[in-house]
Amino acid sequence: MATGFVRHPPGAVTSIDGMVDDVDATFDDMVDVRRELHRHPELGFEETATTALVRSRLATLGLTDVPVATPTGAAYTLTGGRPGRPVVLRADLDALPITEEHRFPFASAVEGSMHACGHDAHTATLLGVAQVLAGRAEDLCGTYTFVFQPAEELLGGAGQMVAGGLLDGLEGGVTLGYHVASALPAGLVGIRAGITMAEVHTFRLVLRGPGGHGAFANQGGDVVRAICDAVSRLGDVVDGLDYEQVPCVCSAGIVRAGTAPNVVPDHASLNGTLRTFTEHHRVEALERLRTVCDRVGRDHGVAVELEVPWSAPAVVNDPSITGAVTQVARAQLGPDKVLAMPPVTPSDDVSVFLQRLPGCYFFVGGGLADGTSGVHHSPAFAIDESAMRVAARLLVGAAAALADEATQLG
Repeated sequence: MATGFVRHPPGAVTSIDGMVDDVDATFDDMVDVRRELHRHPELGFEETATTALVRSRLATLGLTDVPVATPTGAAYTLTGGRPGRPVVLRADLDALPITEEHRFPFASAVEGSMHACGHDAHTATLLGVAQVLAGRAEDLCGTYTFVFQPAEELLGGAGQMVAGGLLDGLEGGVTLGYHVASALPAGLVGIRAGITMAEVHTFRLVLRGPGGHGAFANQGGDVVRAICDAVSRLGDVVDGLDYEQVPCVCSAGIVRAGTAPNVVPDHASLNGTLRTFTEHHRVEALERLRTVCDRVGRDHGVAVELEVPWSAPAVVNDPSITGAVTQVARAQLGPDKVLAMPPVTPSDDVSVFLQRLPGCYFFVGGGLADGTSGVHHSPAFAIDESAMRVAARLLVGAAAALADEATQLG
C-alpha cells in the first residue's frame, strides 16, 4: 500500500474543484486499505491493529495527534493556512461478530468476525480525505479534526471520546460523516435535514423461575415458555408509534436459555434494541416495555428484570449545514443523483458528535450492480467500492466549503 502524498505548493490550487479531483489519485490506495481492514476485522474496543494502521498512515501527513479517552481509536488535526471554522470528520472502526459468507480474495480471515456494516470503507475513505486535505493545507481555511472512533456497534465509543474532551475548544465548528448503504445503488447520495436515524436503546430481560425436570415443563415458572412469550410481545412495545410513516422498532437479537434438553432452566435472557424517533416515542415505548415485562412475569409465574444499559440519541442533521452539503453534492453528481431520504430506523452514535457540533451525516450508495450486496449486519453484506470515491469527493468538498467562514450557515 502506498503511504505517500503530494503536497502542493502554497496557492497552487485555491478552488475546491482542484482538491476534489485529488481524490481520484488516492482512490486505489483507499481500496487497498479497505481490503486490508476487511481481511482483519476487529470488534468494538478491540481495534488495536486497525488503530495502529490509522496512526501509521496519519503520522506521515504532518498532522497533530489529539489525545482520545478510548483504549482504541485515534484523532488528528490539520490546520489550514487561513483562518476559518473547525470541521470534525468522523469514521467508525469496529466490525461485527458475524461469519462472512463471501469468498472474496479479501474476505475476513477472522472466524466469527466481519465488517458487515461498511466501517472498513468509512475508515479507508477518511484516511484518503485526510491525505487529500493535508496536501492542500496552505490553501485551506480552518482546522480539520479526523476522528477514527471505536465501538460504534456497542454504542460506547462516541460518548467516551466526547466525554473525554475530544471536542473541547471546537465551538462553532461542524461535524461531517457518511455511511455506505448497500440498499442504495452506487453513484447515489441520500441526505436529509432533521431527524435522520433513530434513537436506540439496548435492553436486556432476565427471567428467573424455579427450574426443574423436563417431564414437568407444563407447571408454572417455565422461563423458556416465558421468554418465547416475551419475544412475541415486543411488537406491542411500538405498535402505532411512527415518525413520518416510518414505524419504530423493538426487536430481539440474543435469546439464551437452558443447558440440557431434559432440564427446565431456572433462568433465561433476552437482549434486544428499541428504536424510536422522538421523546414521546421513547417515553411511551419504554413504559410499554416495562408493561410487557410485568405481564410476562405475571402470566408465567416468573420474575422479570429489565435493564437498559446503553443508548444513543437520534441522528439529527442541522438544516443549514445539510443544505450546504446538499449543494456540494448536487454540484458534483448532478441533482438527479442526490436523493431526499426518509428517516430510517438504523442508529449511529455519530449522533453524540452532532449534539455537540451540529452537522450532516449522509448516505452514499454502495449496492453491487448484480444485487448481491446483502443487507447490513448480514453474512452476505458487500459493497461496490466506488462508493468510497463518491464519499471522499463529497467530504473533501463539503469540509473545505464549510471551513470557509464565508459559507453562510443560516
